[in-house]
Amino acid sequence: MNTVSKPTRQRQQPKLPPSPLSAAQRAQYRSEGYTILPRVIPADLLQLLRDNCQLAIDSTDREMDRLGTDVIGINHRNKRYFSLHTSLLQPKLWDFIRSPLMLSICNDLLEPEAYVFWEQYVVKMAESHMSFAWHQDSGYVDDDTPHDPYLTCWCALDDMTFENGTISVLPFSRAGGCVRHPHVKESGTNDLVGYTGSDPGELVVVPAGSIALFTGFTLHRSGANITGKARRSYLIQYSNEVIRRPDFTPWGRSERVL
Repeated sequence: MNTVSKPTRQRQQPKLPPSPLSAAQRAQYRSEGYTILPRVIPADLLQLLRDNCQLAIDSTDREMDRLGTDVIGINHRNKRYFSLHTSLLQPKLWDFIRSPLMLSICNDLLEPEAYVFWEQYVVKMAESHMSFAWHQDSGYVDDDTPHDPYLTCWCALDDMTFENGTISVLPFSRAGGCVRHPHVKESGTNDLVGYTGSDPGELVVVPAGSIALFTGFTLHRSGANITGKARRSYLIQYSNEVIRRPDFTPWGRSERVL
């Protein structure tokens, strides 16, 4: 079975607190493509992420208004939002992106270098009844842009349950290993689908302030929110190098944090 290998180049690291990952969690991430850190986000940083969530939604709604549409890609107005790069609008979010917690995670899993690759709020609105298909985050990166598995940090801003549409992940051992799968666009939602099998995956039921760590090659999905409250998460992705297109321009973000 393939695993996520840590790069071997060496460089002097900044002084950071110990990694929040135990040896068992680190091993699970390497072998199965995911692990869970319950209640790990400090209260002040959790509030920071929550405070900026509506800003992200409002920004997406304004862009929909400008284009005269209720759908932009996989964003569907008042149903679900994948609001991109809010830290470019609200620099205070860098207090989280570059926090000792997140840098210690990057140092553990991506050493010797780490760059911001992608950032977005993912929100399922109340009673939105929209799920999100099985996919790999790397399935949304062009096929002609090869890259190592990057690190996704899915941060729970609310208590996550089956009823409000939390994510499920499919371990590498049940998904064919650490490999990229072909994806097909789903009509109506614009989701890219990378798995259509019967395995339900592992449901991530966690309290607010938890982080699910998984790779860009890890298959995952989310269910519908059938509750009366929005289900909010913040997703920040780090790579061990700048991921570039064939013309050498960055595919996503490129700010170095380690």
